[in-house]
Amino acid sequence: MESNEAGNGYKIWGVDGVVYGPVELPMLVSWVKDERVAANTWIYREENDSWQKASQLQELQLFFREKPAPGTNAALAALSAANLKPGALRRVKILADMKDAQLERFVQFMEVQSVRQWTEIVKQGEPGNAMYLVLEGELRVRMMISGKETIIATLSLGEFFGEMSLFDHGPRSADVVANKDSVLLKISAASFEKLFNVAPELAAPFLLSMSKTLAARIRADNKRLKDSVNFARGAGM
Repeated sequence: MESNEAGNGYKIWGVDGVVYGPVELPMLVSWVKDERVAANTWIYREENDSWQKASQLQELQLFFREKPAPGTNAALAALSAANLKPGALRRVKILADMKDAQLERFVQFMEVQSVRQWTEIVKQGEPGNAMYLVLEGELRVRMMISGKETIIATLSLGEFFGEMSLFDHGPRSADVVANKDSVLLKISAASFEKLFNVAPELAAPFLLSMSKTLAARIRADNKRLKDSVNFARGAGM
């Protein structure tokens, strides 16, 4: 087949050692889509008088971008897009003891979210239906009191929030806002229920680890309350 416009055609080095063409770009693209031309197929570009592999031609690169393998979970693909591997989930304290194989299964029940700075992830008073694990970035937990912001806590890599909504779907007790661009792992109540039913061997250590962290938080809160009461009594308040 001859190109209709001299100098702008392409020739293809076939697997049989025969050079086909020249053909125009639309025909070449159709051959790529039909998988008659692979990423490593040598293509002669008349315009610049050179041979290049198909995946190296700028006009064809779109068709050879790496795609998730069939059956690959969207969360795993999102981790890859965020330059994170399943093992990076060990940055979250409650996942630190899981093995790679467990983490790869675990993330299949989750959703990876990239959030921009100043994004409000949860809003006080709204019904809760998910918890979040912080994979990257920093967030603040705040309450608006008389129109003014009161910061309750700052969350960073490895921490989590919103866990109570997995159990009672109650209203959020505070806002959570991203201080920086952040990457979160979202666990919806529906996904958690599915995890519990389909993979209890993953849900059990996750719940145990989360319970230990919550217990440590309660002990720390109790100590702060006790210290505050002792201080108030010592000051005669």
